[in-house]
Amino acid sequence: MSKGPGLFADIGKKAKDLLTRDYNSDQKFSVSTYSDAGVALTSTAVKKGGLLAGDVATLYKYKNTTFDVKVDTESNISATLTFTDLLPSTKTVASIKLPDHNSGKLEFQYFHDHATFTTAAALNQSPAIDVTATIGTPTIAFGAEAGYDTTSGSFTKYTAGISVTKPDSYASIILGDKGDSIRASYVHHLDLLKKSAAVGEITRRFSSNENTFTVGGSFAVDHLTVVKAKLNNHGKLGALVQHEVIPKSVLTISSEFDTKALDKNPRFGLAIALKP
Repeated sequence: MSKGPGLFADIGKKAKDLLTRDYNSDQKFSVSTYSDAGVALTSTAVKKGGLLAGDVATLYKYKNTTFDVKVDTESNISATLTFTDLLPSTKTVASIKLPDHNSGKLEFQYFHDHATFTTAAALNQSPAIDVTATIGTPTIAFGAEAGYDTTSGSFTKYTAGISVTKPDSYASIILGDKGDSIRASYVHHLDLLKKSAAVGEITRRFSSNENTFTVGGSFAVDHLTVVKAKLNNHGKLGALVQHEVIPKSVLTISSEFDTKALDKNPRFGLAIALKP
């Protein structure tokens, strides 16, 4: 693949990951194993609201082809088949969820040094079609996204965004929800290895005249431990500690509570991921 501006989905992703990834209020345990034949098997158990659920995922890689299958405790099956460079500088992704036979989806991605393009269509009689396009460089990128419902003959979404990437910082602005919301974010890396960072994000919804401002960050205490925290203007505070117990095996303890309603019970999450 060429090194271009990236996909439209990448715009704003760095800030989103810092503010949402690994924050959870469930008890989660996962074990992953790998074989020399390119097969990865991951078993996950999640306790949420007093209920226990889980899934088993198998990932198989062979040359430029990846096959991913996931089965959950309710016998739902999700399968994804990915072909890289089936045509030069392209990626093709086919997915389906069973027993919902109408959930099939086919996506085509094209990468160029100064542009990327994706189109995705549902595999049913009245498919919904999503199209994205991004132009620019790895430093600055402009992109747009549109969704079209062939049944109603109307657009389901249209979004536009811009991102600027520098060695020690990243900024993005996204106009979404059919022009009803705008989200601006900024990430500043605090070290050369980019293990510690500060992030700020502001979202405005024009229809409700509502603003949400969130600040947060990630700090590497040492090479094994990371601390993350976030706080928004509505008083929602979240924090987590992530520690590598043994190589590639990570323990994550997270919590979230409302600083404006301290009488409410905070939410706690625990996740353990074991990898060979």
